[in-house]
Amino acid sequence: MRPRGIFLAAFFLVCYGTGAAFIESFVNYASWHLIGAGEFVAYHQFISPRVLAFLVLPLLLGTAFTALMLWSRPAAIPAWSVWAALATQAVVWISTVTIQVPIQFQLSEHGRSIELLDRLITTNFWLRRIPYGVCAALFLWMAARVMRTSEQGLATGGSRAS
Repeated sequence: MRPRGIFLAAFFLVCYGTGAAFIESFVNYASWHLIGAGEFVAYHQFISPRVLAFLVLPLLLGTAFTALMLWSRPAAIPAWSVWAALATQAVVWISTVTIQVPIQFQLSEHGRSIELLDRLITTNFWLRRIPYGVCAALFLWMAARVMRTSEQGLATGGSRAS
């Protein structure tokens, strides 16, 4: 895969993941307070595999393509920005594995707990949404650099940057 293709895949997956994660965080998690205690476990067990397929898997792929950019990226994208994106993603994954997944397991096993829901929402915001929002902003900045370089190359009659 060429550098531009790797970047486009990473860009798409980061943007998709950001949007999906914001829906999960600000729509889905917020509604969990409204689900009755008797229905909560069934609901949580129903939604969990779907979250894995439509949110976690694309985020994992986004991290993989971001890592590939360390070796293959458009020339307009500096290495430090890829490292910074990976650092924000590392914060998200470390937080996910050490804080949010254990909370999710407890919710799935024992049912609704307002204390756990509030902890999930708070830690999710500070340790996943903020860092991943920064990651998305970095990718928008990278995309602007790639587009600017491509436009400059076309304006001077050069070939497109890979």
